Amino acid sequence: MKEGQNKYLWWQEGIIYQIYPRSYQDSNGDGVGDLQGIIQRLDHIQSLGITAIWVSPIFSSPMADFGYDISDYCDIHPLFGTMDDFDELLSAVHDRGMKLILDLVPNHTSNEHPWFKESRSSRDNPKRDWYIWKDGKEDGSVPNNWLSVFGGSAWEWDETTQQYYYHAFLKEQPDLNWRNPEVQQAMMDVMRFWLDKGVDGFRVDVMWHMIKDDQFRDNPINPDYQEHQSTFEKLIPAYSTDQPEVHDIVHMMRKVLDEYEERMMIGEIYLPIHKLMTYYGTDKNGAHLPFNFLLLSIGWDAREISSNIDQYEGALPEGGWPNWVLGNHDQPRITGRVGHDQAKVAAMLLLTLRGTPTIYYGDEIGMRDVPIPEEEIQDPQGLNMPGLNLSRDPQRTPMQWDNSENAGFSNAKPWLRLPENYRRVNVEAQQDDPYSMLALHKKLIKLRQQEPALHVGDYRPVLSSGAVLAYMRYTSDQRFLILLNLSHKACHFSPEHLPFEGTIEVDTLPEREGVTVHDQVSLSGDEGMIIRLTGRMD
Repeated sequence: MKEGQNKYLWWQEGIIYQIYPRSYQDSNGDGVGDLQGIIQRLDHIQSLGITAIWVSPIFSSPMADFGYDISDYCDIHPLFGTMDDFDELLSAVHDRGMKLILDLVPNHTSNEHPWFKESRSSRDNPKRDWYIWKDGKEDGSVPNNWLSVFGGSAWEWDETTQQYYYHAFLKEQPDLNWRNPEVQQAMMDVMRFWLDKGVDGFRVDVMWHMIKDDQFRDNPINPDYQEHQSTFEKLIPAYSTDQPEVHDIVHMMRKVLDEYEERMMIGEIYLPIHKLMTYYGTDKNGAHLPFNFLLLSIGWDAREISSNIDQYEGALPEGGWPNWVLGNHDQPRITGRVGHDQAKVAAMLLLTLRGTPTIYYGDEIGMRDVPIPEEEIQDPQGLNMPGLNLSRDPQRTPMQWDNSENAGFSNAKPWLRLPENYRRVNVEAQQDDPYSMLALHKKLIKLRQQEPALHVGDYRPVLSSGAVLAYMRYTSDQRFLILLNLSHKACHFSPEHLPFEGTIEVDTLPEREGVTVHDQVSLSGDEGMIIRLTGRMD
């Protein structure tokens, strides 16, 4: 959408904040975060300037994969509270002028879901075809070579009915058969249940997994596999993911959303750019925001990032809205990947690129991955593939609110340990510190949200050398130049034949804010700045 065309929607103008509910705030003293805890902390989220909250799964679940194994899509797990608590949260979020996005997990259910219990009860049960059942090969071995993301074969033998069922993740997470129209209808009904309640959209878990090859062909060997990688990487999932028919399902989901006013859908999709773009759909009938994970997967290098931004921007379909992510519950935290000072530069990158940014809880205070001793690992990905350091527990630890016992998260022992430095690194300690990560986030978000050039304006790369990443955000009457030093060394920005003049609006070194610059700028190591241009940069 170009400037001057139709109005922008809330999810285009806004900023999404991901909450992992187990780890945000415990309100009842059981060491696990809950819905009432989120309600207690809404003032913090609002003070940041956040416009939408995405909450990871809170539905009924045996918790084999911490809520991504759902046994009832239309109920709340008692660990998190009740449906009344959810209704209160939804109302409180809306009262603050924010939106609420729920995690939808349509690819698989729990093996405790009534649908699966029926499906596995006999081969002629009416719900048998709601899941993916296959005979073994003549020798009794698994139907094909497909692997589970969490290690081992993706096929599990069922003694009762003498067939295998398919599970892309844990054996406790059987995949639904999305080729079955009854499954499609049941999941559309789930979406309507929550949309009727007033939720503003869904983040759809593993969207690209939902349809499998109907011939169940073997996946090809990955020639680039290395021993330190997940065993899932041994094969290229050419037939178990990203099948052409998945777009019919995404379109079906989009049609349900379009029955309601201004609801939206985010797709979790780990695919190369050209494949990712297909999830916008033809004629914009797919996901509103297929998650763009580029900044999670490429090197922290100015040239590489600039090139990838250009590729992504160039690949977007007409009317496709961009989005950017620095971290989530499945990936190591940005502070651990690039260091504390560069994490400030990364925050400036995230909050000045064109498109919708998503902030992972705790990144606003620079939380790092917490080392979890082997005997305390809870994540099934880590437990099932020991020795590969694949546990996601380190990036899921409790939010660090203050310097009291358990960081103000709980008055009981938290479900995951806190870091030793939480008494120094917490919201309260950074609240009044103008040099803190929290202060920078607030400043960046405030500027972004009040300046159209930064939240809906166009993007243009600016040629630079060395470790400086440079680009402009602009509308017809507003222009900002963003300079990011992605190294620890001092460097210079001096574009040939491109004179400019402006004022530093926000800087990772606050002392420089308000300074007028022209034609060239020297940057300290780990420095990023947003310059409001008042003179030429053609």
